[in-house]
Amino acid sequence: MSEANNLGNHKKPVVFLDRDGTVNVEIGYIHNVNDLVLIPGAAQSIKRLNEASIAAILITNQSGAARNYYPESHIQDLHKRLKHLLAEQGAFLDAIYYCPHLPDGSNPDLTKICSCRKPAPGLIELAYEQNPQLNKEQSFMVGDKEADVGLAANCKMHFVLVKTGYGKETLKTLKKQNSEPDLVASDINQAVDLILKKLSAAAS
Repeated sequence: MSEANNLGNHKKPVVFLDRDGTVNVEIGYIHNVNDLVLIPGAAQSIKRLNEASIAAILITNQSGAARNYYPESHIQDLHKRLKHLLAEQGAFLDAIYYCPHLPDGSNPDLTKICSCRKPAPGLIELAYEQNPQLNKEQSFMVGDKEADVGLAANCKMHFVLVKTGYGKETLKTLKKQNSEPDLVASDINQAVDLILKKLSAAAS
């Protein structure tokens, strides 16, 4: 599912962002829309991407509807709040893509094996298809979960693991597997710092 803006016609770098634990505070399934709260500095970080003409696109698994915790419209309401909270600080997402499916869900309409649930690459492929101006060679994934690690690997993107949300646990798991992410950041603020430095170095 997608909620996209017009990104223009020129090629631009892109940062794909996980939602829970990366942009907003991880509290599990969010039943009350008002419980969605931004991680401190998240809006300013996304605003920095906006100002640098770098696309900021949300890529998120949202299986709560498939589990019958709430209707799919609730996911869209959560994203309306997210966009509102960002807009209050002058930031915006260029697009939002979410997967509402689950192979073993409770809602038959959303229970299926799909190609869009991270780490499957379907949402990224859809983003590129709908926004051909995105630069695949300058693409980054920022997230806190193993699914985000796998998604970045499947799509051959740079990956930044944030230590917010489940990030610290994910880092421990990866180290046990003798696997290290490209970059590790304390939070989205430092992740954007690292991405901007990497893009600046590539341009020089």
